[in-house]
Amino acid sequence: MTSSATTPLSDADFDTPIEHRYFEDYVPGSVYVYGSITVSEEDVLRFAGDFDPQSIHTDPETAENGPFEGLIASGWHTTALMMRMYADHYVSKVASLGSPGVDELRWVRPVRPGDSLSIRTTVRQARVSRSKPDRGLVHTGIEVLNQRGEPVLTMTAMNFLLRRPQR
Repeated sequence: MTSSATTPLSDADFDTPIEHRYFEDYVPGSVYVYGSITVSEEDVLRFAGDFDPQSIHTDPETAENGPFEGLIASGWHTTALMMRMYADHYVSKVASLGSPGVDELRWVRPVRPGDSLSIRTTVRQARVSRSKPDRGLVHTGIEVLNQRGEPVLTMTAMNFLLRRPQR
């Protein structure tokens, strides 16, 4: 399976390393690209066998005659791969306080064995909490892109992050 060997794929990256990143480092309008992870047939079959045992994900022969004319990864598998890249590169290792959820999760194209995926993150909004001013909420637009730059998944993530401690 994949490891944390994904890397930044653009010149733009946070000025602050992930181990020192706080709420203030997530500036609305900032765009970052990370990846890539190549999806193998073995990965597709293993994930689907464990978590989404539908024939379009588990049986290459049956999938050939199905609506996608071939084996495809589960959308949940694609989401898990996105999360790996997101956690490796985007979400602070010191200030993350979890997430209240995601909005508008869409699987817009099938992911097939051999596809290489990357993520493009856009900081859409960052606001300080009114009730707990030591933290803020960041809304991030996420696109998972295949090797042709086509989106295969889109969503908006929300993350609570601590503000940088005052000295």
